[in-house]
Amino acid sequence: MIRPIRTVLFDFDGTLADTLPLSFKAFKAVFLKYDNRSVTEEEIVAMFGPTEDDIIARNLRNTAAIEQAVQDYYDIYESGHFDERQNNQDISQLLQTLKSRGIRIGVVTGKSRKGFEISSAALQLSDYWEVSITGDDVERPKPHPEGVEKALELLQADKEEAVFLGDSNADIKAGKTAGLRTYGVQWLSTYQSATFETPPDRVFTRVQEFLDELL
Repeated sequence: MIRPIRTVLFDFDGTLADTLPLSFKAFKAVFLKYDNRSVTEEEIVAMFGPTEDDIIARNLRNTAAIEQAVQDYYDIYESGHFDERQNNQDISQLLQTLKSRGIRIGVVTGKSRKGFEISSAALQLSDYWEVSITGDDVERPKPHPEGVEKALELLQADKEEAVFLGDSNADIKAGKTAGLRTYGVQWLSTYQSATFETPPDRVFTRVQEFLDELL
């Protein structure tokens, strides 16, 4: 018998927040400025896993400029939230609905704590979740399940009554390895994985599809 869902864990970029375009813009700018090289979005996605700081530290050839490049990245990323309206009403309504029904919400993201707090504050989403696990809070980022397991532990949640939603292969692998029902999402303008190497339990292309499954 399938247990009712009492806890929902989300990835952040590409799942709750349409922030991947801002991240791509900021990464492209710093690699162009400090390495004089143009990187594609596909190349950037291939770097994903570590935090933004670590991505720059590991991939910038101009090692003397790493510290300044990281600062520039966050400056560009933060200002982008105010250049374009990022709020997604479907996502806000989803989170409001979950909270109103007493379903507990957590976020497990590979973003740095700094990047996550910039976005969650700018998008006015911070009040919806009880816990957030960022890339700075784990030793082993997704696809390792450490972040998912840590969120469950902090929430004292039963994994049989929890689900994890994400837009990338790493998300699906992390959720499945942790033993959760795991759903792929492709409901924002930009998401990481068009197909999933590890099959999720379902793929949602609209927020309402998940609400219908849940409620």
